[in-house]
Order: sequence, then C-alpha cells, then structure tokens
Amino acid sequence: MSEDKERRAAKTALIKAYKKKQRRSRPLIGYLSLPLLAVMFIACLISILGDKAELNEKQEELELLRQQAAALEAENASYESILEEEDERTYMERIATEKLGYAYPDERRFYDTTRS
Repeated sequence: MSEDKERRAAKTALIKAYKKKQRRSRPLIGYLSLPLLAVMFIACLISILGDKAELNEKQEELELLRQQAAALEAENASYESILEEEDERTYMERIATEKLGYAYPDERRFYDTTRS
C-alpha cells in the first residue's frame, strides 16, 4: 500500500507541476495576442482607407475621361455632318466667307468700325 500511496503522490505532484506550467504560459500568450491583434486591426484599417482614397481618385479620373469622350463624340458628329453634306462647294464657300473672311472679287463688304 505504501507503494500505491507513493505512486498517487508522485502522480498528484506531476499533475500539479503540469498545471502550474500551463498557468504560467497562458497569460504570456494573452499579453502578446492583444497587441498583435491591435496591430493587425490598425494595418487593416490603413489598408482600407488607402484603397478608398485610390477608388475616389479613379472615379474622378473616370468622370474626366467621360467628359473628354463626350466632347470628342460631339466633335466627331460635327465632322460626320460635314462629310455627309451633299454640296461640298457650298460648304467650302461658307467656311471661306465666315471663318477666313474671304469674299468674291465683285463683292463688297462693309464692317462696322464704331465698335471697339
């Protein structure tokens, strides 16, 4: 029986030592995991904010490109209407007289010089 008591005492001592070791290691993990978790949270937050700023930049760039595309489409439509005109000579005369200031040799033009 004394051997049995010794075995129980040894087993109990071993279990107590194991539990004592477990208690020591748990708080250390708890103390390290909280700051690590906080650092990971801050890193994720910074990443999200950076992505949002980049998204806003890209949306502004997209809006600018859409405006440029609309302007180019309007210009293209005017060129297409010019190409579709039946009488090219009439078009050329209109450009020469309106934009370039040309006139026929027998034509007289009067300009108002009283305005500044």
